[in-house]
Amino acid sequence: MAIDLSTTSRIAAWLASSQQAVVFTGAGMSTESGIPDFRSPGGIWSKYRTVYFDEFMASAEARHEYWRQKCEGHRDFADAEPNDGHKVAARWEAQGRIRGIITQNIDGLHQLAGSQRVLELHGTARAVACLDCGARYDVEPLVEQFLETDQVPSCRECEGGRLKHATVSFGQSLPVDVIQNAMDWSQTADLMFAIGSSLVVTPAADLPRIAKQSGGRLVIINRDATPLDGIADEVINASIGETLAAIDRCLE
Repeated sequence: MAIDLSTTSRIAAWLASSQQAVVFTGAGMSTESGIPDFRSPGGIWSKYRTVYFDEFMASAEARHEYWRQKCEGHRDFADAEPNDGHKVAARWEAQGRIRGIITQNIDGLHQLAGSQRVLELHGTARAVACLDCGARYDVEPLVEQFLETDQVPSCRECEGGRLKHATVSFGQSLPVDVIQNAMDWSQTADLMFAIGSSLVVTPAADLPRIAKQSGGRLVIINRDATPLDGIADEVINASIGETLAAIDRCLE
């Protein structure tokens, strides 16, 4: 779909006059960086059975399968670079045009692009946390250790604690403080961009609805239709990087 100049100009005007704009992002934000959507055919979630959090906690075999799956997908995001969409969002934050970013993504590309205020609803795959003592480690050496030894690494701080990527697994509670901050941002947003999200996974998918119901404008930019298209002020089904770059040019 071609990007309409009148539409991007109108959205840019909304952003220019906004006081509490927020960007909300999902997996589609990072596909232009080469990171696959794990829900798509051929993605990890379509190939393997999900290891649930309670299984991880209870079973050494489940922890091994979890680490095997995570290490298989590691290079996809570890070698990825921020795309134009990430860079535009970071520039808007630096310019004071947006309050910050709420993301469903675990790849850390917003931060690599320079964004400072990022609420990671599902955590980050760039760190590993001990579920027993809370110690945190950089993910890269531990992935290398698993690939070399085929042994699940354990915590050095508490000598044997269960290590897991600092992400939210199926069956694991979302971080309460992050969710509360995201709710607060959404309730006070006068403009929300919902970008690259299917808007079907709750409670994250509720945030754009909350922004709209609280009086803010809602702009949806996504490859496919979403359940919230009907309440959005603008919907654009086009390349995310190209669309955000076009809006940014209108701001200039």
